[in-house]
Amino acid sequence: MSLDSIWDEIPSSDPGTDASGPVFSSRAFTEFSNTIQALEDEVEKARTLISRPKATHAPQLHLLDEWRLENPRRFRRKLRVDPEVFVELVNKIIHHPVFYNNSNNPQLPVPVQLAVFLNGIGHYGNAATAEDMADWAGVSVGTVYNCYRCVMVAILQHHDNVIHFDPLEAKDQIEKDRAKDWVEERTCPEWRGGFLCVDGTPFNVYQKPGWHGEGFFDRKSNYSLSAQVSDQEIKFKNLY
Repeated sequence: MSLDSIWDEIPSSDPGTDASGPVFSSRAFTEFSNTIQALEDEVEKARTLISRPKATHAPQLHLLDEWRLENPRRFRRKLRVDPEVFVELVNKIIHHPVFYNNSNNPQLPVPVQLAVFLNGIGHYGNAATAEDMADWAGVSVGTVYNCYRCVMVAILQHHDNVIHFDPLEAKDQIEKDRAKDWVEERTCPEWRGGFLCVDGTPFNVYQKPGWHGEGFFDRKSNYSLSAQVSDQEIKFKNLY
């Protein structure tokens, strides 16, 4: 339908003719208006003017259900948490408003979003790119970023409730002593107080150190020294 053909079908009217007169009641004009509205609806639903073929993928999320029951070790290797911990995390965040909206396109289930998030933060390098996460989960790269954002928003809401240490709380003191025992067993008694040590930034050295050089070779194939932030309870021996 062209504008010329529509114009030919619209009856002529005087400049003073009311806007609700024959011009706007023309059948051709009404059909044209309906066509425009239909096109607008299609554009709003598709959000793209050029359709693209759907990328081929083979999602592996279904393997998590099998590993959860039959092979927890593989489940833990993929998501970095035990199946029981994963279930508790889902229960903690599933009712957060960030996972609900008024869109006609519903979000992925919360367990799926959490699985994508944990898989991403549990790996590094080429194994943690958004493209790899998208192929693994069978979703788009944009969906991967949305999963990261939603899960982070939900988890941070619980920060003050779960990330804390109160020496007056008996359960916190028990957890602290258990962590100290683990550190002493794995390292040495002098490092028992370093139960809150965290990894820091590695500083590359010019060349391989002459003393225990291979011990400074890191995962990035560099010889480096790692700076660490440590709990104040570490007691250094007096060397003087």
